[in-house]
Amino acid sequence: MAACGDLDLPMPGGGRTRARWESLTRWAQQDLSLARLAEGHTDAIAILAELDAAGAGAGDLTTAVGPVRWGVWAAEPPGYVLEARRVPGGWRLFGVKPFCSGAGVCTHALVTARDGELRRLFAVEVAQPGVEPLPGSWPGLGMAASDTLDVNLDGAWASPVGEPGAYVERPGFRHGGIGVAACWYGGARAVARTLLSASRKWDLDPHALAHLGAVDARLAAVDALLDGAAAAVDADPLDEGGTARLRTMRVRAAVEDAAADVLVRVGRALGAAPLGHDAVHARAVADLAVYLRQHHAERDLAALGRAVFATRLDWEGA
Repeated sequence: MAACGDLDLPMPGGGRTRARWESLTRWAQQDLSLARLAEGHTDAIAILAELDAAGAGAGDLTTAVGPVRWGVWAAEPPGYVLEARRVPGGWRLFGVKPFCSGAGVCTHALVTARDGELRRLFAVEVAQPGVEPLPGSWPGLGMAASDTLDVNLDGAWASPVGEPGAYVERPGFRHGGIGVAACWYGGARAVARTLLSASRKWDLDPHALAHLGAVDARLAAVDALLDGAAAAVDADPLDEGGTARLRTMRVRAAVEDAAADVLVRVGRALGAAPLGHDAVHARAVADLAVYLRQHHAERDLAALGRAVFATRLDWEGA
């Protein structure tokens, strides 16, 4: 996909944001692990463009093995600290970075690390001494094909991208969060497709038909929500109105809830048969269950609630 230019998507906020998200959704409906890798690459390209560092750590964007394939390794769960140290000649990274999708596939990665108390973003060439994906660090079945591993960085050279804090402070950080939700939507469509196909092969009982109707309504609502969000991003790409954070939290919460509901309803409608006999469906279910956990459940909902509390809302009335 990288070699053929299939990953060259419209930039978020450039007037074709919905087309960008539609591509992510389409890839996710085909294969969530593929979409995870593609989303990371396309997000990295947008980050580099937004932070005016398109060449950071990538030379002329070609390598000995073909075009650059980017990842974004920005997870910082408790217990993991990646340290950035300024040394003669540049910067080096020390520590273990978890949840690195494309650890053995990507040629380059944008990696968050701590410079003292400051959070900074760095570009890292993966095929260098001091970058070691740790085999067996993702034993789970869900999203197994996304090549997500912990990576040990032991003095790996890194190039700063933007100023400290710029990665999360830019409006594109919010826009990219909806891109991930567009992938969740595609995964939900893949799971729902099994129920729709079943309805056209044999007569479903009324309970299964009720689940099918509810699933269709949830997916249609998500589609409309992404339409509106994309239009808002294109209308204010630099977030001069200050609405991007609240919008992204709303969209992610709504899509996560809809996708989780699809998982439950398809399972209740069809029982164990497709989970045991349909490898494509079983993998889609396992992958989606894992991918949805990029939404941090009640913690993210609480953050949304705090933002709602502090905002004058249209629906609260006069």
